[in-house]
Amino acid sequence: MKIMPKNNTYPIFRTLTVFGLCLALLCSCFTGCGRADGGTTKSSGGMTKVTLNEVAHSIFYAPMYVAIEEGYFADEGIDLTLVTGFGADKTMTALLTGEADIGFMGSESTIYTYIGGTQDYAVNFAQLTQRAGNFLVSREPVSGFSWDMLKGKEVLGGRAGGMPEMVFEYILKKNNIDPQTDLVIDQSIDFGSTAAAFSGGQGDFTVEFEPHATSLEAKGDGYVIASLGEDSGYVPYTAFSAKKSFLDSNPELIQSFTNALQKGMDYVQSHTPEEIAKAIAPQFEETDLETITSIVTRYYEQDTWKDNLVFEEDAFTLLQDILDEAGELSERVPYGDLVTVTFAEAAAK
Repeated sequence: MKIMPKNNTYPIFRTLTVFGLCLALLCSCFTGCGRADGGTTKSSGGMTKVTLNEVAHSIFYAPMYVAIEEGYFADEGIDLTLVTGFGADKTMTALLTGEADIGFMGSESTIYTYIGGTQDYAVNFAQLTQRAGNFLVSREPVSGFSWDMLKGKEVLGGRAGGMPEMVFEYILKKNNIDPQTDLVIDQSIDFGSTAAAFSGGQGDFTVEFEPHATSLEAKGDGYVIASLGEDSGYVPYTAFSAKKSFLDSNPELIQSFTNALQKGMDYVQSHTPEEIAKAIAPQFEETDLETITSIVTRYYEQDTWKDNLVFEEDAFTLLQDILDEAGELSERVPYGDLVTVTFAEAAAK
């Protein structure tokens, strides 16, 4: 048995960097993809306009939505526009082309583009989550689950080179399971469609983010039996980044942005899941408050969110270890080039 890759899929770092670099070059020739000088614009009220592109819109990122809904960005003079990229490759492309000022995604994407030779590469300046946010879902309730129960089974997984899949494989290897030979990992299904495929009868298990994991349980189509966040340990799962030129040109803005995020981090550390759920509910109008609370509680109890935004060197080293084990890292990259802690440390004071 072996992993089933998506048809005609290149390694993610090659796809991301080639596509992103081509679009970045295109936008250097035309206006409209963002200011060439890396500057910012003001809204009619004197606020600084900032476009943030997030990899997905998920309760997993609660502190960011708290900062939005509690007005912390506005307090810092930021008129924030939030755009969902629906994939790290798309979010990184938006960042490289100037369609977004700041990107929020797995920081492995910054490594891929750096290795790909991007001159004005993305630098991580704030880490949000320290646990994986996905869960293993089975068709039937399982008592006394152990990872070796996946041997010989088919699991609906994630895209090669993405954090969800790499963390999943990292856990398998920690439990002496070979992802290539001991089970089948189906990677042919697009992100966001695995839950529907699982409901339709595909796979014995599926790896799901929220709200899909809870939705499968609510419909009786699946049962959460393990947290990848708990079993993988602390992993730098998502971070905020901006192009090096933007950071250099707008340090005060980045500091204000980071200050607002830190206030959101402080809020989730000092409030109950019920209070957090109520605060972010306007961001998830299609989801009832009870479900939001249940999901927030699940993330809260596994210590998903850091109490500060500092992206430590040990965490970056672990990230590269995971990429290396997954066969997605052609070379090691320097922490000092791709991470700055200046803004996060100042915000935490």
